[in-house]
Amino acid sequence: MPSQTPQDLRDLQQPLIHHANDKSNGSEKLTIDEMLQKYCGEFGRWQLRHFVLTSLAWALEAFHTMVMIFADREPRWWCTGPGCQAQTQVCGLPPGSWDWVDGFGSSTVAEWGLVCGDKYKVGLVQSIFFFGCMIGAGIFGHLSDSSLGRKGSLSIICLLNGILGCLTALSPNYGVYTILRFLSGLGTGGVGMCAFVLATEPIGATKRGVAGMSTFYFFSTGIALLSGIAYTFPSWRSLYVASSIPSLLFITIVIPFLSESPRWYLVRGKTKEAMEVMRQMALTNGRTIPLGVELTLDDNAYANKTNHIETHKIDDILLQGKEAIAINGSLIDVLKSPVTRVRLYLAFMINFCCAVVYYGLSLNVVNLDTNLYLNVLLNAVAEMPAFTLTAMMLDKFGRKPLTIGTMWFSGVFCLLGIMMNKSYGMLRMICGILGIFAMAGTYNLLFIYTVELFPTVVRNAALGCVTQASQMGAILAPLVVVMPTTFPFIVFSVCAFVGGLLGFLLPETLNQPLYDTMAALEEGQAISTHIFNSS
Repeated sequence: MPSQTPQDLRDLQQPLIHHANDKSNGSEKLTIDEMLQKYCGEFGRWQLRHFVLTSLAWALEAFHTMVMIFADREPRWWCTGPGCQAQTQVCGLPPGSWDWVDGFGSSTVAEWGLVCGDKYKVGLVQSIFFFGCMIGAGIFGHLSDSSLGRKGSLSIICLLNGILGCLTALSPNYGVYTILRFLSGLGTGGVGMCAFVLATEPIGATKRGVAGMSTFYFFSTGIALLSGIAYTFPSWRSLYVASSIPSLLFITIVIPFLSESPRWYLVRGKTKEAMEVMRQMALTNGRTIPLGVELTLDDNAYANKTNHIETHKIDDILLQGKEAIAINGSLIDVLKSPVTRVRLYLAFMINFCCAVVYYGLSLNVVNLDTNLYLNVLLNAVAEMPAFTLTAMMLDKFGRKPLTIGTMWFSGVFCLLGIMMNKSYGMLRMICGILGIFAMAGTYNLLFIYTVELFPTVVRNAALGCVTQASQMGAILAPLVVVMPTTFPFIVFSVCAFVGGLLGFLLPETLNQPLYDTMAALEEGQAISTHIFNSS
């Protein structure tokens, strides 16, 4: 191919498309973020209402996830014949010498005899549920980006969860129960993800981070409400129905008042529908979008803007163009780079450890010999100030010290739980509450930390992998809970301390650039290493 002359390059530089903000043809083309900032408002009445209504789905996820605490609990038992008064557990007692206090219908454990040699089945069905969540997150993540959209996916998920939850209440045996819990997991795994995206995408860039972190409050509130529902419906079958009906009500009462994400409309080529949402948003917020204003994708805006850069910067244009093309990074790209590869391994293990402790402590309340309903309520309430404190300290102490501190704080109280036998039930409950308090803060923090550790081109791929790590930890947690009394606290403390130690190997991201490309990240890392070695 013959070499190009400077004049050739200048000819190539002439715009084929008008600039995004060019009004020469009577229209103004803006990206969604630009339109939110300029005309609609970044977080007005429309976004507030939409955010609250959509985030209610997080409470539904809490219902379908944490219902296992009450449905699969081992209820109290009492002696009905001689020879069992001195026993502390039913294993080895002759048939007919004992009975369940609240009857066989109080839990799956009582109805199907999941004790002693069959106790592992309790942890197994709970792990299978979380395995379904892991698969479902991938399925509905794809569907919400493609054919179904965010609102459509959330609607189908809630419908499936509502129906499957009610069918679970009719399970004739353990095998059918396990299958239905797996199917429920497929739907539950996509609830929070779809709700998070649908709730935050119509919010402006400067408000999106704070709003996104606020979704965690809805999950904790759901757990607190579930403890009241479980107290009202003590039978495990009636509890599944009571905790599933809200999903069906959500479809009929809330979904009709939600709008599909304008960003999804835009990337699917439905510009007219996207503009209708934006105009309704502006109207509700007391603003107006002028006639002639149109939406455009941000990649088009980038292409248009490059056409207006000075001619003597052609080399920079070509370099930026190469980087702009690489907008669809994959997990393979993360693993190829030594910098991101190490970060991914560390983030994967830390999130795995965090999930084992968080879900383990949540499920371990059945082993504490305390009031189950009160314990679950206190655990949920303890999470809420943890989110607030984490957000307050995040920019003061940094991501790295806070990750280490919260994990070790939780580890200390898990360690204290090891030293207490069943006679210290109340103290062990307090240790568990404080352990969850710290680990809930870690969960909140790791979401932000992971986003900042990776450049834009591979951020979603890395975040998806790290999310899978959390779900793997959730799969392991129920199997740990069914182990002998002190064993769960041993595992939780080890995971918390190991996760904290791994945090020392991660870089601090506070006040650091949020890189867009792999090359920029690696260059920034090299500069930081050089400065550190020089000092």
